[in-house]
Amino acid sequence: MKNILNRILALTIVLFSFTSCEVIGDIFKAGMGFGIFIVVIIIAIVIYIISKFLGKK
Repeated sequence: MKNILNRILALTIVLFSFTSCEVIGDIFKAGMGFGIFIVVIIIAIVIYIISKFLGKK
């Protein structure tokens, strides 16, 4: 009986560890996409500000 419980416990731990890795991977993918989006917006704002300063001359 103890052998079966140990196997079930080990299997449960393995299953939870694999799904948590997938969740963390998805979080990093979403974070990377969001980071790229923010960088593009910041670059667009900088280009807009520079064009406004250069356009006044």
